[in-house]
Amino acid sequence: MSRRVEVFIKNILPAHSHGAYTLVLHNPTSKIQLPVLIGTVEAQSIAMEIEKLQSSRPLTHDLFSHTLKHYQIEIHEVCIEKLEEGIYYATIYFMKDGESVGIDSRTSDAIAMAMKFDAPIFVLQHIIDEAGYHDEEEEMDMDAPGRITNDELPPQQKVDHHSPYSDKTDEELENMLDEAISIEDYVKAARIRDEITRRK
Repeated sequence: MSRRVEVFIKNILPAHSHGAYTLVLHNPTSKIQLPVLIGTVEAQSIAMEIEKLQSSRPLTHDLFSHTLKHYQIEIHEVCIEKLEEGIYYATIYFMKDGESVGIDSRTSDAIAMAMKFDAPIFVLQHIIDEAGYHDEEEEMDMDAPGRITNDELPPQQKVDHHSPYSDKTDEELENMLDEAISIEDYVKAARIRDEITRRK
């Protein structure tokens, strides 16, 4: 088996007309990035953890993590271990009474759960070699391996790196942030907060 490389979340970007997002994983040492297409629910869950936002009611990943913690089961790591026909496959490794057990998972769910437990995320080296790209590359080849979700949603539009909130006033941004949190649109809330932080 090829060696494992630890990766970290670099960004979440809109990537699909039907609400999918590109989760960009990266390794700061090798300067390699790995894009993973994920759904809206998973993007919201991950964005919540990144921005330290709290939902008024437990979301699906919250429910799962609370249940595991209640029964003293910890997630100690997740690993993306297979890339087949453009789809990533991951394993969540649980720890119970000193025993490690691996459970097959969608990559988006595995990463969301890793965030809940502050667990490291690994990718096998051969997957990075096949689907990763260097930071210096300006555009991702969206037809390359690993650009499809487990639901096989093909990306249909390029990422726009321009902030849609740059022309808003500080007061408008604060109001929009409150509204986004109230309707549990945490991806939008994360972007608005990024714009607010950028101005400080």
